[in-house]
Amino acid sequence: MEMEIQKKWINYVKDFADEIRTDNAGNAIGVLNPNAPFKILLAGHCDEIALVVNRIDENGYLHFEKMGGINPKAAVGMRVTVLGYNGTTTGVIGVNAQHHGGLKNDFDLHDLFIDCGYKSKAEAEEFVQIGDLCVYKTEPEILMNRYVAGRGLDNRTGAFIVAEILKRLSERDIQVGVYAASTVNEETNMGGAYFAAAGIEPTLAIACDVTFSTDYPGVDKNKHGDVRLEKGPVLAKGAPINIKANKLLEKTAKKLEIDLQYELTPRMTGTDADKMRLTGKGVPVSLVSLPLRYMHSPVETASLKDMEEEIELLVTFISDLTGEESLKPLED
Repeated sequence: MEMEIQKKWINYVKDFADEIRTDNAGNAIGVLNPNAPFKILLAGHCDEIALVVNRIDENGYLHFEKMGGINPKAAVGMRVTVLGYNGTTTGVIGVNAQHHGGLKNDFDLHDLFIDCGYKSKAEAEEFVQIGDLCVYKTEPEILMNRYVAGRGLDNRTGAFIVAEILKRLSERDIQVGVYAASTVNEETNMGGAYFAAAGIEPTLAIACDVTFSTDYPGVDKNKHGDVRLEKGPVLAKGAPINIKANKLLEKTAKKLEIDLQYELTPRMTGTDADKMRLTGKGVPVSLVSLPLRYMHSPVETASLKDMEEEIELLVTFISDLTGEESLKPLED
């Protein structure tokens, strides 16, 4: 499935990128100004959470494991698209009727199954094999002309954002090389980010991901912080983050009168930034995130305004770089 998304991404980016690159991990990378010595890598991952078939029973029901952070409670009763080796089929995640006892309070994914209407294991195996993936079958929605809701916004929004940054930068006279990467595997092992950064050897890498919005009922802001939709992009602060890159981003936000929000990442960011940082001789990284409600559910929700502000922030930030900047914290 990632490769189909990557083909669409390349088809969009090829009209304005100086180069298109791919690698052995499956990353798609659009490049501007490839001969510049100062190289900035923007990474937005294209993969999403999914279910992976691990057993087909004698009656044709599909049993599954999680691929990424699946919430079992959100999966109950959902429709899914089964990406079978021999074509796609629609299924429903079955649940024991409440009249028959319902689900146990402590149920997990292994208590659920997918019903595609197959009558037997033999019929199911005409379409599906172990290791095939399944994703929620939902349609994206626009809410009040300000929010977008749907599955996979973590992190198709990031893959879109880095492509749009590249598009707008292609119309400007920039002094640095820009490598916009739609990366793979972030939800599982972040291997795509490692391959991208190891191959490019960037001067600076910025992960464009999502973070937890906490502006809806039931969230403990004392524990999880106060991050809201329509209040601007979110900068990470913590040990993995390059201080000077963040200061430059803050300077740009002030120039554009864009509000910033903050999140703490004391040890790890949980994003592509972690793997990019530890490639080669070490890469300075920053993390710019889009606030997202209901993460890893079928109805993730983000603000169109926040997306636009993140794009404009990074376009202006990169446009203002001379290529002579030092990212060493102890140098002025």
